Amino acid sequence: MNLHDIRQDYAKQELSLNDCAALPMTQFQAWLQQAMDAQVNEPTAMNVATVDESGKPSARIVLLKEVDDEGFVFFTNYQSHKGRAIAHCQFVALTFFWPELERQVRVVGVIEKLDDEKSDEYFASRPYTSRIGAWASHQSEPLGSKEALMARAAIIAAKHPLNVPRPPHWGGYIVRPEEMEFWQGRPSRLHDRICYRQHKGQWTKERLSP
Repeated sequence: MNLHDIRQDYAKQELSLNDCAALPMTQFQAWLQQAMDAQVNEPTAMNVATVDESGKPSARIVLLKEVDDEGFVFFTNYQSHKGRAIAHCQFVALTFFWPELERQVRVVGVIEKLDDEKSDEYFASRPYTSRIGAWASHQSEPLGSKEALMARAAIIAAKHPLNVPRPPHWGGYIVRPEEMEFWQGRPSRLHDRICYRQHKGQWTKERLSP
């Protein structure tokens, strides 16, 4: 298998400092809306990278569920591998990739749990089977068989035929950005990169070399 010749030149759009909003979250929301308008596949999918207590990095794809001027919100099992890593280290990195628009966004920030009220509100909005799954799955733990998982789900469903409360080990996080980079693919690998950094509550932006 030869991967050397797999190449694609990017030329759809360009990005300048003047194109970018003063605040990175304003710029992100504009790009996210454009990705949704363009019907990009899974526009809210983001890579969440963490570091565990042994210093080993780990990354996985989760879905962005809320975004505002404060940051990026997603929901998960607090006892999962990522939840344990987050409990150890408050810094995480996010990456969004929208290949149809030849765009990428990188985020570095501080993560913290949402309050119980917001987690309860979102959990109640999930489909019934997803709420059952949040109880049945001991996320990231070894699983003897799929049948064992389905049996746990059946027990939970019998116990909660209508209303499924939020498990205490499941809820939301918000990532508050400290650095954000907007990447626009360009020809000859001379990509446009605009980076925002926060210092003492103020944001600055600059162009980076590709």
